[in-house]
Amino acid sequence: MERDAAPPVSLDLVPIEAIAPRLKRVAIIAVLIGVVIGAIVGFFTSLWVGVAVGAVIAVPTAAPALVALRRRITLQQGRIRSTGGIRSRQVDATRAVAAELVIRSARVSEVSVRITDPDGGLAIPLALYTGDGGRELEVLGLRRLADALTKSELVPAAAIASVLIEQLRAEARGAALPDRPLFRAVELVRSEGRVPKTTLTDHEVAALVE
Repeated sequence: MERDAAPPVSLDLVPIEAIAPRLKRVAIIAVLIGVVIGAIVGFFTSLWVGVAVGAVIAVPTAAPALVALRRRITLQQGRIRSTGGIRSRQVDATRAVAAELVIRSARVSEVSVRITDPDGGLAIPLALYTGDGGRELEVLGLRRLADALTKSELVPAAAIASVLIEQLRAEARGAALPDRPLFRAVELVRSEGRVPKTTLTDHEVAALVE
């Protein structure tokens, strides 16, 4: 590994640090409820029945919360790595064979980019929007992701990189949501009733920066 290699950049739309306390509380409460109910059941039946009942109650809630604490999406030298629980996946944006903007339209709408390289694919959330607000990927993450896509020889990847760069410009000048390309992508899908999930065409992606 090169000594001057840039450190990984976070592509987490919602930083885990922001939700970690809530996830920990959910896990602790689930375990406590499981222990209490398991103890009550065990008192009237047997120890092992109580343990089994407690596990059935606690594990389905506590396990996903604990796994979520390990989820990360990072970008380093063009490689995007998604880690969650005991499984991790990665794609190389500079070797992309497909790149798509995917919109999920609902009460909380999501914009994500799905990148596929010769070894697999990965979706990276870029923004979440409600009717009058939302959350967008941090500036540094957007910038590095755009740079990585630009290095690909794929035309759709370059087009999406242009959308991300225009998004950065809109954020830099404090543009309102309707003037931001990622929000306009959601509005486009909503206006055409394409729910709950759709992929923008190459023409629609290009139109976001016109």
